Amino acid sequence: MRLKEIQHTFHKELDANYEPNEVDHFFFMICETWFNVTRLALALNPKRSINPEEYKKIHDALEALKAHKPIQYILKSTTFYGLEFQVSPSVLIPRPETEDLISWIIESYDALAKLRILDIGTGSGCIAISLAKHFKNAEVLAIDVSEDALQVAKQNADLNGVYITCIKADILNIDIENHPEFNEAFDVIVSNPPYVRQLEKPQMRANVLDYEPHLALFVDDQDPLKFYKAITELSKHNLVNQGELFFEINEFLGEDMIHLLEDHAFHEVELRQDLFKRNRMIKGKKHI
Repeated sequence: MRLKEIQHTFHKELDANYEPNEVDHFFFMICETWFNVTRLALALNPKRSINPEEYKKIHDALEALKAHKPIQYILKSTTFYGLEFQVSPSVLIPRPETEDLISWIIESYDALAKLRILDIGTGSGCIAISLAKHFKNAEVLAIDVSEDALQVAKQNADLNGVYITCIKADILNIDIENHPEFNEAFDVIVSNPPYVRQLEKPQMRANVLDYEPHLALFVDDQDPLKFYKAITELSKHNLVNQGELFFEINEFLGEDMIHLLEDHAFHEVELRQDLFKRNRMIKGKKHI
């Protein structure tokens, strides 16, 4: 069957739920990833066909998209900060706003600096691996409570040719004494922890609610900063003097985050917005 005909079917089946340009994006992501056919290649050869086995694969993808399954989970990979990452339902799909957090850290330090970096709640490993790729002399540690997530992170480290130390631990109940990796302080601690309140669920799209791991997304409305509190407390004792703590945050809790860091004696606290003028990142510097 010709790919052009399948593209028409994609629009017929999906335009009611997605924007037409988004449907084209899905279609060409699939074509390029699975069949090595780019948008330009198909334009130059509009009669390009696929065999029945390939057609079944793309048809199954179409059915999954109709059920709002994220394209990244269908393809089992995504691109983040110029690198390829494998993803599974065990990990969150890396977001563009997290790339802004990476850029903030990268602009703060020399590329050759011998940093010790700790990524808490690593998931796919996108933060830890992106930083390890840039800071060639850094020692990068990554924590997650999910063994499945850590397996994905390890695979992604291998895929991108870097080494990170993966540690299974619950940051809410971590016993530092049993982790010798914490014997030496860190220069940078970074985290994108769960921060979506239950009350925000009605505003979320089905592709997130139905497929991405709730463990990595949601917190109780009564204590939405519980992970930030635990990480900030740990950072007080495990950052070097003048070491920095970076967070991705809930856009509605920026002022609360400023107060949290200042109450824990962090200084030079800075809140940053994303391209849409939403409060999405914060950092503070440890001061003894």
